[in-house]
Amino acid sequence: MEFSLPITNADWLPFIAACVTILGGLTCLFAPGLSLRRAGIAPGQARPAALAQIRSSIGGFWLGAGFAGILFYDQPIAQLVLGLAWAFAAFGRFVSMLSDSGLNAFNWVALIAQLILAFLFLGPVFGLVPA
Repeated sequence: MEFSLPITNADWLPFIAACVTILGGLTCLFAPGLSLRRAGIAPGQARPAALAQIRSSIGGFWLGAGFAGILFYDQPIAQLVLGLAWAFAAFGRFVSMLSDSGLNAFNWVALIAQLILAFLFLGPVFGLVPA
């Protein structure tokens, strides 16, 4: 399998979204305290199991998804899977905002970021981005 960089806009968008996903994964994997602070939790209050959860389920998962996105940025099925994952993450955040009294600036910014990442993956799949 030969790797090449994207050429068209339809290829660059999922590639960029995959890079952003990797950056988020690296942050959660190597700086879980920073991730906790962003979520409004004092890192000193977190138990080791909570840090392990952030490192593995968020950091590791995002790293794997991001690397898959980089390797298969030009494959519609990979774009669809990763785009739907970000879209459902945004949906979960939206449900939490409505159900858990989470209508704050952080959640709005995170929701918009998740929707943008979903669009970057899904736009090319559905022909919303010109080649």
